Formats: sequence, C-alpha cells, structure tokens
Amino acid sequence: MKVIKGDFDRIASLLFENSDRNNVYHKYLLRHVPSHCHNSLDVGCGTGAFSRLLATRSDRVVALDLSPGMIDLARQRSRDVSNISFEVADVLRMDFPAQEFDCIASINTLHHLPMEEVLLMMRKALRVNGKLIILDLFQGEGLGDIITSTLAFPSSIALRLMKTGRLRPHRELRRAWTQHALNDTYLTMNQVRKMCEKLLPGAQVRKHLLWQYSIRWRKEAGK
Repeated sequence: MKVIKGDFDRIASLLFENSDRNNVYHKYLLRHVPSHCHNSLDVGCGTGAFSRLLATRSDRVVALDLSPGMIDLARQRSRDVSNISFEVADVLRMDFPAQEFDCIASINTLHHLPMEEVLLMMRKALRVNGKLIILDLFQGEGLGDIITSTLAFPSSIALRLMKTGRLRPHRELRRAWTQHALNDTYLTMNQVRKMCEKLLPGAQVRKHLLWQYSIRWRKEAGK
C-alpha cells in the first residue's frame, strides 16, 4: 500500500488538467444511485469528481483515499460542497458499522485491494435496499477483448483531445502512470463474474469500452 500511496501522491502533484477518462462513465453510474441517500461512501475518491456527484443525492458523503495528495486536490476542487468529508484512509483498516450507508461507490480502486475482502466489507456496511456501484479495470482475454481493445485506443485518444486539447498527457504524467502500472494487476471478466456470483448474488456486471467494467448491486434483506 505504501507504493500505491507514493504513486498517487506523485500523480496528484502532476494533475494540472482534468483528464480523467473515468468521468466518461460518471453519468451512467449516477443514474443508479438512489435518488436520496442519508449516508454515502466513496472508496478511492481520487480528486473527488464522483464524490461531488454523490453529494447532490446525499445528506452526507464520506470520501476516502490513501493518497494525501489526492485528498488535498479533492478538497480544493470541492470548496463549494459542504456535505463531503474527505479523509486520508486505508479502507482495509476501517471498521464501518453494519448497515451504515445507503450507497457505496468505488471507481478504479478495487484492483489495488484484496477484492473479496473489500466486497465483504462493503456488503456489511450497506443498508438493506442500499446500492453498491463499482467501476474498475479488467484484464482482457480472448479474441473479443483484443478487438475491443483495438477500438478503445482511438476512443480514448479522442476523449482526451475533447477534454484537454491534448493527444496525450504531458510527459511527466505519462511517466508517473507508466511507473504505477508496473504494480497493477487486474481480474478477467470471468473472474469478476464468479466473484459476484459468490458474494453479490444478482449483481449486474457490464463490460465497457476503455478496458473497464461496472458492477451494480442492491442489498436485499438477509444479505
């Protein structure tokens, strides 16, 4: 975790522009957030972009990130939002009360963590009828994923060009992401679906362009 913290502190110091491609899926994810939540949790909040969207539907949002640099950026970019509590925290060391949150979200974070352990923690902390919403990266396998990856590259470049006016991130940011990627590992879609069948029965798992997938799950009584 110390390596991941260092990577994201470095990346945060280089984020001069809002070039996060995760934002492409924020509207899709927000559609599945309950219309009104008392408490919501954002695990791995980064610069707080999705936390701010959660805040439009929540009385209170707890937003966690391991990186102090990311939390500093999130606080700077959320000065006008009063119902978000940004905290530097390791989610693996948190002890959330049972049935604490109406919505729990996590974007491109679970591949850094022991996924089964974290999903069990989230399931416990979610209230009955609460929603779990996850976006993360997957490891491609087979011809279909090769074709999808081929299509994703020009789409990724086009999105960055529209958002930032640049074909690629600046050099130092590219180096930081490349260094970070050396420590990343991803599940395949088959592994994700098997884990959901085991821990989140009835979860809706969807593959997206840009090497990402989403999980949507509503907690029923007794789970």
